[in-house]
Amino acid sequence: MAKLFVLITVIYWFSLYVYMPILTPYVEGLGASLSMVGLVVGSYGFTQMLIRIPLGIYSDRIGKRKIFVIAGVACAALSCIGLGFASAPWLALIFRGAAGVAAAAWVVFTVLYSSYFPPEETGRAMSAIMFATSLGQLLGTTLGGFVADALGYKAPFVIGGVVGLIGLILSTKLTETGFRKEPIQLKTLLQVGKDPELWKVSLLAVLAQAINFVTIYGFNQSYAVSIGAGDRQLTYLMMFSALAIAVGSQRSGAAAAKIGERQLILLSFILMGFGSIAVPFTDKIWILYITQALNGIGRGLIFPVLMSQSIRAVAPEKRSTAMGFFQAIYGIGMTLGPVIAGWFSDLWGMSAGYLTAGAFGLLGCIAVIQWSLPGLSVKITSKGDE
Repeated sequence: MAKLFVLITVIYWFSLYVYMPILTPYVEGLGASLSMVGLVVGSYGFTQMLIRIPLGIYSDRIGKRKIFVIAGVACAALSCIGLGFASAPWLALIFRGAAGVAAAAWVVFTVLYSSYFPPEETGRAMSAIMFATSLGQLLGTTLGGFVADALGYKAPFVIGGVVGLIGLILSTKLTETGFRKEPIQLKTLLQVGKDPELWKVSLLAVLAQAINFVTIYGFNQSYAVSIGAGDRQLTYLMMFSALAIAVGSQRSGAAAAKIGERQLILLSFILMGFGSIAVPFTDKIWILYITQALNGIGRGLIFPVLMSQSIRAVAPEKRSTAMGFFQAIYGIGMTLGPVIAGWFSDLWGMSAGYLTAGAFGLLGCIAVIQWSLPGLSVKITSKGDE
């Protein structure tokens, strides 16, 4: 069942990211300003931020995960097709926001998948599903870019919708894992939300997502076009970034065990910050590839660690709530990051947007240094949560 779940996860993210190589130029082609482009990119995080906590609570309350996985895959396919038929920036805003609704189901994906494993293997499970996520994004962005180059900007959206429908059929084959639970009450949410460690990892995720939705999933394609990149080069840019994320995700667990989670998070922010600040000083596409590969490695390394920490000490029946809280909070970064960067870019040029992303990386480094964070995950597992 875990293998089927991994396949569905790959398909799910494929549908959400197959059009990413051309999203920002596509929206600009609809007549959008850089500020509006930032809003379109940010709408994906905004709808997630609104929905994820209620979805997590409701999933815990009724003790069901599968139905929300099915709904998430269905919504991914629908929103992909809707984006392809958008004829104005405001329609792109709506349908990219709908993609965020689909992505809100990710809170249930991660909890259902982790339920197939014993508690002591949570970190390994998170690393595996993040690798599947990155693989889906890599396959989607690679194929989507080449298809756009050959058939036009509409084609990736159609392919994403078709593949999403296949994932919808497969998702009906999943099974639930039974557990005894109590309905989640408001006081339970407040208790989960008071956990200082959960807040710390959530705020770190805010900064990490802000960086990534300014760069890899934001303005990289528009910047690449400004220095002369064509459609095929936009594909390579997304491909290198997605491949780097996949490699980072796959190696995250081993790296955390070797150098410690705190050190790994710090290293990730350094990589992402440098990969952002270097962009305004780049006028060659191959150098841009390198900077965003560094950015991707940082993202791939950091998120399995943060996700694992967000649910490590939470009882199984409350994990959807904790994960929903974590993912809803980091939706702030997915929303405000590109919105702020888009605004600054309209005022002072795209360089200002990338320097803003670099500042987020610096803040992340400072937070990791100042805050007390857990060390090696293997030590935490053996000793119990601290």
